[in-house]
Amino acid sequence: METSHERLAAFGNQLIEVHLWLREELAALREDVDAYLAGGTRPRDLRAHCLTFCTALQRHHVGEDGGAFPVLAERFPELRPVLDELRRDHQLVEDSLTRLQALLDGLGRETDPVVLRSELDSLAALMETHFVYEEKRILAALNTLDAPEWDRSRPDFLLMDEET
Repeated sequence: METSHERLAAFGNQLIEVHLWLREELAALREDVDAYLAGGTRPRDLRAHCLTFCTALQRHHVGEDGGAFPVLAERFPELRPVLDELRRDHQLVEDSLTRLQALLDGLGRETDPVVLRSELDSLAALMETHFVYEEKRILAALNTLDAPEWDRSRPDFLLMDEET
């Protein structure tokens, strides 16, 4: 039988699992871009993969901003400056996703492959910095958080694509 401590620790562990999954999805997208640039992957497939990844990343961040962060701010007021910084990062990621989607929409026409690859590299660096900071700063709070509603229904910020 699962103890209360194991259940509670799972929230932080689940966050790490989602971050790992998102990193893998971005790596696969980068491989698809490389394959396209080498004459492989079709633009439509690449855009579809990007849309799936972008939607998952957006759902994760919207779920944090609207669900997890308010709960953490209420129960751990000392984390409010950290949560504000993470929200600012979310906006930077959103801006990068918008640029990436526009570049992929222009594949085969006006998109410069160097600019596309640069945007992907920038997004990857931003995500990695964000995930590491988030894990270092809020993981302990998540691991001690008692949120019964999250036990009954996994919140959006802890969902992976196959769970939607």
